[in-house]
Order: sequence, then C-alpha cells, then structure tokens
Amino acid sequence: MVATWSGCTDLEEEPIGILAPETFFTTTDNLQAAVDGAYGHIASEEFWGRKFTLSLLLRGDMVTIGDPTTSSRRIEVDEFRMNGDNGMVTSFWPRSYAIIGSTNYAIEGAASVEGTEEEVNAIVAQARFVRAFTYYHLVRIFGEVPYIDFAVREAEALSSIEKTSVEEIYEGIIEDLEFAKTWLPDQQPFRSMPSKGTAASYLASVYLTIGNWQGAYDEATFVINNSGRFGYALEADFQDLFDATKADGLVEHIFSIDFKGLDVISGAPGIDFLPPVTGMRGPDIEGWSVAVPTVAVFNSFDDNDYRKAVSFDTEAVFDGVTVPWQDFGMANRGVSRPHIAKYYRFPGTAGNNNRDSDHNYGAMRYAEVLLIAAEASNELSGPTGEAVDYINQIRARARNAAGTMNTFPEDLTSGLSKDQLRDAILEERRIELAFEFKRWYDIKRLNLGMEVFGPTSMEPQTNFDSTRDYLFPLPDDELGRNPNLLPQNPGY
Repeated sequence: MVATWSGCTDLEEEPIGILAPETFFTTTDNLQAAVDGAYGHIASEEFWGRKFTLSLLLRGDMVTIGDPTTSSRRIEVDEFRMNGDNGMVTSFWPRSYAIIGSTNYAIEGAASVEGTEEEVNAIVAQARFVRAFTYYHLVRIFGEVPYIDFAVREAEALSSIEKTSVEEIYEGIIEDLEFAKTWLPDQQPFRSMPSKGTAASYLASVYLTIGNWQGAYDEATFVINNSGRFGYALEADFQDLFDATKADGLVEHIFSIDFKGLDVISGAPGIDFLPPVTGMRGPDIEGWSVAVPTVAVFNSFDDNDYRKAVSFDTEAVFDGVTVPWQDFGMANRGVSRPHIAKYYRFPGTAGNNNRDSDHNYGAMRYAEVLLIAAEASNELSGPTGEAVDYINQIRARARNAAGTMNTFPEDLTSGLSKDQLRDAILEERRIELAFEFKRWYDIKRLNLGMEVFGPTSMEPQTNFDSTRDYLFPLPDDELGRNPNLLPQNPGY
C-alpha cells in the first residue's frame, strides 16, 4: 500500500518515514500545507481527474464505451469483466491512500502546533473531512478496506495491517464528519475547502447510504434551514454549473474539486482529463469518445427539459460543416451517439483535447441536499408536502433555460403514493445529477443492478452478477504484498 505526504508548495511526494509529524509541524501554516497536499491528491489524474471518476461513470447505466479501441482496462470496468489487476483500480487505490496519508499526518501533527484550539481544530477539521470523504468512496466501492487513521512512519507498519469491517469504517467516517461539523467555519474563502455545511451535507449522504433516514433528514434539513448562513442556493441557470469560467463564484457548490487550467507538469496534481474522455472524436474535434451515453439514455430525457440540452452534445462541426449526432461516426473511431456536454463544452482555460481544464467539479451540490431531504422525508413520513416542495424547487430552476422560462418540467403534484414519490425522486436524481458520478452509488445502495443492466434496459450488460459486481476487486498487487488483506472480494 502506498501512503504519501505532500504540501501545497512542494507537490513532489515524500514517502512516509522521511518526515515525522511531531518534528515537522510547528505552525498552523505547516498544518494547512499538509491539508492542501491532500486536496492536491484529490485533484489528480489518478483520482478525480480521470481514473476514479471515469470508473464510476462506466460502472453505472448512463454511459458505456464509445471508442472500441480504447484501453481494455476501461472496457473491463464497463462490461463487468474486471479483475484485481485492472489498471483503473491499481491507479486510484494508491492515490486514495495518498490522500488519507496526508490527512493523517496533519491530524497527528496538530498536537505539536502552536495556536488556539479554534485555530488548530479548524484545520484539523479540514483534514478529518477529507479523510472521511475518501473513505466514504472507498467503502462504497470496495467494501472492507484497511482503515488507517494514524501517520505511518515506516512502510513495514503496513505489512501486517488487516481489512476493517464496513460498519467500523462508517463509524470512523461519521466521527470525522461530526468533528468537522463542530469545528469548521460557516463559510470558507473557496468551495474547494469544506465548511460546516459541507460536513453536514456529507453526513446526510452517508446516513442516506446506510439507510438511517432520520439522520439523513436531520442533517439535510439542517443545511437547508441554514442555507443563508452557509451561502447556499440553487444557481439560476443550470448551465452555469458546468461552465469553468464561472466556477469560482457558484453558490450551489457545497464541495468542489478545483483544477487549474493548463497545469501540464507531468504527474502533478491539478491535471484534468475528464473533458477529453467524455468529448466527441472527429477530424477537427479532439475528444476521445470513451464514456458516451447510449441513445436510449439520451431518449430517456424529455426534449423539453433544459437539463437535456445542458447535459448532451448533439451536434458538432466537422471540417467546417455542422453535423448531427447521427453522423458523429464519420470520424475514425468516433461513435454516432450524443456525447456528454457537462465537461467538454465549457472547460475554461484548457489545452489540446480540452485536457488540463479549469473546471471546479461539484462533488456535492445544494440540489443534491434537497434530493436527500426529499428521499429521507418520504421514507420517514410518506409523500408529504415538504418532500414534494424540495423536488419542485429543483424543477423550478430547470424551467429557466438561460433566461427563457419554460413550462417543463412541471411541479410534482400532491396525491402521489409513497412508492410513486420514491420513484419520482430517484428519477429526479438521475436527470439532475446525470454524469456527476452519483448514479453507480444509487444503483448499489438500492440494489438496482439486475433491473438497470437487464436485457430491456438502457444499457444491457449480460455480465452483471449481483453476487459479485456491487464491489470492485481489491488490487492484486496489494494482496500479494500483504496476505492479511485476503480474501479477495467475492467472485474475483
């Protein structure tokens, strides 16, 4: 297992064992530098910039492979044919533990830092939020993983570590988020730094995932009822959420992953490849057509829904001629399907292929908190007016098409049954959060795999096996280095 530390002023990774927290951390600036290093690891190509997020996209039922000549490791994830040597997993697993390693160093180092309790704990709370954020992804993807909550000084310490139960991992996540909610400020200078509302929003999401409806409702409504205090609101125009030139001022972002345009230092954090892997390939268009929605997914969006126009690219200019999506396949290795527009259309300052974008990805948006509150409320109390109102706030925003007010989507009306409202909320999540790395987690937590990958679904996948595929395989190289991590996840 790889665990590394890095600071914001020196992005070269330092192996654990070179630095000791009690000797390095003497000021709050040192402490913040370690946390900044963790943010840098999140905004890396191996994690949010491609490997990890692309895996989540391909695992769900909203996109599948476009270019059939793309790397086999991607095709294996998409078609449920992956094993423990899959190159996606063996990239984002060590980067995940690099994030965790940075936070553990900051948390332990805080004991040596001079400053008031409020000053020190406000930075420790950032570290504990990031640690919780990372483990929350790991536990949903792999199930039992090693839960490391200490600074590793010698690599040998990892050779005997064992997996931690899912229940214990969630206990650690909740404990970290509760600490963060207590000590973080109401607002931060940037949405790429967590605030009190960020911690509460993730608590709501965690409780939703584990089926604690009351906890999810309490935390989500805490954020909603204090939205003015935290500076949260729905953006007026849905398109603005995916325009990198406007990303720094978005009030809807509760936690964002911040990339720096044209940061082309090889291997450095800040490099984003999501726009090209989702963008279309053509003679004078430089996307790669890797993760592409099926036509059935495109058709499942109502043509009158502005979110469809924002989410999909349906025409492009090839050799000076505008062509519809039905003709995208004219390009070598292109594919005649609508493509994801959320990341490729407005990448801000970017390089070739729109790589190295300037996006701030909304890992948690205020709209999602409204959706969590609606779902939890419905599960607790049935189809109340409160739950319906949360959905209608999102639908009202969707009716604003760049300043032109539409009549679609109409408000949900009263009179729905609990089951009908549950289905409506899940569908609203699918449309509102399309291609934002949420769909696989919904499929998993609601056990929808046999339905959404069946022969009449939007993305049939005959290899899907519900006894195996709700978990990814653990990396074989980790199992080889440390047999205590055995057994491999079932079916692999």
